[in-house]
Amino acid sequence: MTSLTRRPLPMASTGCACCAPATPDATPGSGSPAPATPAPSRTYRVDGMTCGHCAGRVTDAITALEGVTDVHVELVPGGTSAVVVSGSAAPQAVQAAVEQAGYTTAQTR
Repeated sequence: MTSLTRRPLPMASTGCACCAPATPDATPGSGSPAPATPAPSRTYRVDGMTCGHCAGRVTDAITALEGVTDVHVELVPGGTSAVVVSGSAAPQAVQAAVEQAGYTTAQTR
């Protein structure tokens, strides 16, 4: 049996992104991804939700729509809950999805 002496590989100083030294102040165009533009959002007022299961049904119904990137429900059990929908889905489609899930929408803002 032969004994081998192992040497660590040298760190790359340029080129390889996985082992190049970190630069805390990367300049635009230097290979850093551009910051993402947040998707537009709209808040809907939804009546009739009383629990987390209700919020889940509404979330699932809205998430299934084309153009929806995120749904956040601020549940107010037995009151009017705020549902924030991000993305490009048409307001009429969101309202229809909420109603198909068994809830009603109030005025949107």
